[in-house]
Amino acid sequence: MILVGLTGGVATGKSTIAKIFKSCGAVLIDADELAREVVQAGKPAWREIVKTFGRSVLNPDHTINRHALGAIVFDHPAQRRALERIIHPRVARRQATLTQEAARKNPKAVVVYEVPLLFEAGVDKRVDKIIVVATDRETQIARLKRRNGLTRSEALRRIRSQMPLKQKIKRADYVLDGTMNKRVLARRVARIFLPLQTSDNR
Repeated sequence: MILVGLTGGVATGKSTIAKIFKSCGAVLIDADELAREVVQAGKPAWREIVKTFGRSVLNPDHTINRHALGAIVFDHPAQRRALERIIHPRVARRQATLTQEAARKNPKAVVVYEVPLLFEAGVDKRVDKIIVVATDRETQIARLKRRNGLTRSEALRRIRSQMPLKQKIKRADYVLDGTMNKRVLARRVARIFLPLQTSDNR
């Protein structure tokens, strides 16, 4: 079994590429999905978040309002670190469990772990290979404005809250351009995926 970390900047196209890897036969684990899972209403992480940030970050149904919470943490690094201390260890434990399950089902599985903060959270130390998805800054801004309804300044703050893409690229085993059309990306992903299935790359 090989564990591949898939990362990049915000709105660079990670999820699109993750789906292509899944279509190739990879087992996909999504850190954002795990984060949503661990902060479900009533769970320990949810209680810690409410205690730390107040009930203003809750929706009427008591679920976490991700937009309200994001508005707090992306403008305040100390608050962001506090949130990460609550969520990251729980996500890491859940990811480890899912990876072990995948290995039991298929000892030769290629597990792709899509995680935006791979380097920032120290996940790079736990994976065998690293793939970074990159785009130009203006594409990131345009996608964030369209997808998340952010202003340009809000989009820039979101981008700058993460490690610069140039630094991530330097530490990658593979780099993919998230602005390419899906057909070209599919061919690039296939060229990466095939060697990952061999023992030489583990």
